[in-house]
This record gives sequence, C-alpha cells and structure tokens, in this order.
Amino acid sequence: MGKCKTRLAATVGDEAALKVYLFLLKHTISITEDLPVVKQVHYSVKVRPNDLWNEATFIKKQQIGDDLGIRMHRAFQQGFEDGYKRIIIIGSDMFDLDQQDLEEAFSALNANDFVIGPAEDGGYYLLGMRSLKAELFQHKNWGTSSVLKDTLSNLKNENLHLLQQKNDIDHYEDIKGIEVFQQFLNPLK
Repeated sequence: MGKCKTRLAATVGDEAALKVYLFLLKHTISITEDLPVVKQVHYSVKVRPNDLWNEATFIKKQQIGDDLGIRMHRAFQQGFEDGYKRIIIIGSDMFDLDQQDLEEAFSALNANDFVIGPAEDGGYYLLGMRSLKAELFQHKNWGTSSVLKDTLSNLKNENLHLLQQKNDIDHYEDIKGIEVFQQFLNPLK
C-alpha cells in the first residue's frame, strides 16, 4: 500500500489503489496462465515467493535498472540471450487486454519484426520483437503521452504490426466509468 498505482491513489486513496492493483494482477494472471509460451514475471522491488504468481506457471525475475526503459531493455536482452525468438512484454494494468490479444501479438511476430499495442494515453500496453532494438528504450519520457510517438519514430522503417488501441489504468479517469471497478470506488460516490 502506498507504492502501487500512485497516480490513481492520488484521487482514490492508497487502499482503493491497492485493491485495483491486486484486481489487475489477478486479471493479468487469468489472461496469461494458459498461454502456451514461457511466462516470466519481473518484480520491481523484490521477488516474492508464495504470492499470486504460481511458480509452476511463471518464472520470477527481478527488474534491473533505474528507469522503465532500462528495465525493459534488460528483460528483452536477457530473453534473447536465453534463446527466445519472439518476446512480448506487457504491463499489469490492462483490464481491456485478453488472452486472444496476446495470441494475436505472438502470431503477428511470425510475419513481423515488431508488434505494439498502443494505449489511449499515448504510451503502449504491449511491445513485442524478434530481435533486440536498443533505441526503443532510449531517450523516452516514460509515463508521458509521447512514448508511443517516439517509439513509432524508432520503428518507421521496420516491419511492424499495430494492435488495437486500448485503455491502460493509470488515473481515476481511466476507471471511473467501468462497472467492474465501482466496487473499489464506492467511498468516492
């Protein structure tokens, strides 16, 4: 509490933000656990045993780096060094995402070098690639509306597949009209 969904917590409070965060983690588990791929969970603070993420299904790793770009770059870099041919990274704040979206992204990487799921806020909710392109993680203002535009600029001459635009959950406005989140927001009414 107090360390997750901080932009959301600024409006709904730390307790409600934690409940939304846990709900979104459970949703992420439900849409990924049956994918027929190797799955990793990268922890921002420390790897926790015996949590929501079943260790028989998810490999647990520690994120490394001072900013989101460095952490994502290192995750992709390690994945390619470990021999994976198609790697996709998603966040855990995507209620609109489902297993079919992830299957589409992996399928798109059969014919494309990159796949991006654009977020409504100007970022992206999914990034996939068949080989590491370090520029995608450099010179970005992470968490701002310019991330997608800057990333697409890095990919202007690449074979790219764009998924459907979706809403990620960062602020109160991202959830205020969605019925399933009202259970966490009742005190705000």
